[in-house]
Amino acid sequence: MDRITIMRSFVGVGEQGSFSQAARRLGISGSLVSRHVAELEKQLGIRLVNRTARAVTLTAAGRRYHDFAHRILEELDAEDAALRGLRDKPEGPLAVICPKWIGNLDLGEAIADFAVDHPKIHVRFEVGGMSDRTFDFLDKGYDVAFHTKDLRDSTMLIRRIANIEYVLCAAPEYLKGRPALTDPQDLAEHECLVHINDPIWHLHQGGKDVHAKILTTVYSSNSYLTLRKAAVRGRGLALMPVRTVLGDLESGALQRVLPEYEGPDRSLYAVHSPGAHTLRKVRVFLDYIAAWFARNPINAPNLAIGE
Repeated sequence: MDRITIMRSFVGVGEQGSFSQAARRLGISGSLVSRHVAELEKQLGIRLVNRTARAVTLTAAGRRYHDFAHRILEELDAEDAALRGLRDKPEGPLAVICPKWIGNLDLGEAIADFAVDHPKIHVRFEVGGMSDRTFDFLDKGYDVAFHTKDLRDSTMLIRRIANIEYVLCAAPEYLKGRPALTDPQDLAEHECLVHINDPIWHLHQGGKDVHAKILTTVYSSNSYLTLRKAAVRGRGLALMPVRTVLGDLESGALQRVLPEYEGPDRSLYAVHSPGAHTLRKVRVFLDYIAAWFARNPINAPNLAIGE
């Protein structure tokens, strides 16, 4: 029999002085309570209760074991309650990880806003160091991981958070005196700034996809933040997430090129462990981040060109 269940029956008998009253309190039969106590006495090899027609009393050994068992059960119940609190209350530590380039987007701003609005949740947000294996972040102690690649993992819960749009852009200083850009094929005549994970630029127009392989890469990086800095300095053309260069496009530090062609769209996904017992702090976090992006939409085709 389960030792904890037996201990609960014994403690109930000690507190109530009756098998039947202990049974009513525990919601089981009196015969089962009696069997639990008898099993406990058998395991310990000592008599714990004195049984008479009128009452059930504890022996000296019974009183000692009752105090021990009562203390153990109280600690177990307190720990269970604490753990349920972690699940049901949006508080405590929350570890989040994402690839470097996503961390350079305004995801960091969204998470910072969340940390301010939910001070009882202590966020640890790490950028980079992710494995290609979707579920490895759990083994490393993270609660949530952000991705942009399409994921197919039945062991994880995957939630789409936002859409990430891209724009082809360059500094006005770079475009001066350069060959005109009227078609994606013209990219072959230009110096380009390329993210190392995107050596081929995917553009589309009116449902038609164009895959442009970059011939002249003059600057490459695994960080869109550093590519943006090179683009603003006039080093070349860059295919950038709109959210990374929005301020530059609005100020004129960068301007769109080939505006009739749209850049690729990617989804921002959040991945976390499955099950009905997902911590409330994770659910609150994901709801907040999704709502943040919904309140702060950015649509590349509506941006001004070269103002």
